[in-house]
Amino acid sequence: MTRPRLYSGMQPSADSLQVGNYIGALLQWRDLQDAYEAFFSVVDLHALTQPNDPAELREKTRRTAAQYIAAGIEPSRSTLYVQSHVRAHAELAWILSTITGFGEANRMTQFKDKSARYGTDQTNVGLFTYPVLMAADILLYQTDIVPVGDDQKQHVELTRDLAERFNARYGAAFTVPIPVIQKETARIYDLQNPTAKMSKSAESDAGVLWLLDDPAVSAKKVMRAVTDSEGTVRYDRESKPGVSNLLTIYAALTGRQIPSIEDEYAGRGYGDFKKGLAEVVVNEFGPVRERALDLLADPGELDRVLASNADRAAEVADATLSDVYDRVGLLRRS
Repeated sequence: MTRPRLYSGMQPSADSLQVGNYIGALLQWRDLQDAYEAFFSVVDLHALTQPNDPAELREKTRRTAAQYIAAGIEPSRSTLYVQSHVRAHAELAWILSTITGFGEANRMTQFKDKSARYGTDQTNVGLFTYPVLMAADILLYQTDIVPVGDDQKQHVELTRDLAERFNARYGAAFTVPIPVIQKETARIYDLQNPTAKMSKSAESDAGVLWLLDDPAVSAKKVMRAVTDSEGTVRYDRESKPGVSNLLTIYAALTGRQIPSIEDEYAGRGYGDFKKGLAEVVVNEFGPVRERALDLLADPGELDRVLASNADRAAEVADATLSDVYDRVGLLRRS
């Protein structure tokens, strides 16, 4: 029986992924591998919308792929590849850009926010067309579902619009994908500023739990996380954002329900609670870190795995692109 298809990916924008990526994406991806024919990409073309040192981008790409594998994304069960290794991504993006209205591209919230923050002179055209490339990423694989965060839902809606528009104009070339939004409880906030989403661009590294941090560093960050003066371990996102964030991390990494954790630490101080969470984080991240570092110690073998998976991805993507080229009237090379 043919399994439905899934596509998702992350940018290689830091040397290490962080706990929000792990909980919000990698754990979800790992669990979906058996139910779906999954395509997972390190989207390095998207990373070019920000300034990068070329050597550092290549290293971040390898490191991101290694962490996918270390977290349980198995190249033998899923197709795990680097976006730029499959040229059809960039080629389909151009075709889709010709059926994308300037107005609808200009309405994309992420572009509007970033261009307002940095100014039009500091905002490149690649960032403007980022959602079109994302649409190409998804549509190339006849994707049924796309696991994304709330911040990417608008981009998947654009993808659906473009698929339907193309199909109406040229015939049924694309599967119209469905976005699957991660649960609100999986949203992870900065340890030092628990009202802000945890991010690689955080003001302080102390607020970010990196997968590749030394275990002692991870434990120290948890112990120094911002809480409040009440002293009671209970979930209240509005009045206790710091403690609520730590409870969310604890629950996500252990599979436990938050009320169960609250009961365990009832009558105990934040010190005991943080110590327990620090042990959970170290126990969860330790094997992932060790496996990722082992993979990075043999870059030649890692590159071989990625190349083999890119071949599998290209076989599917090239078939879609060839059909699209025929439908839009491009002359085949003889």
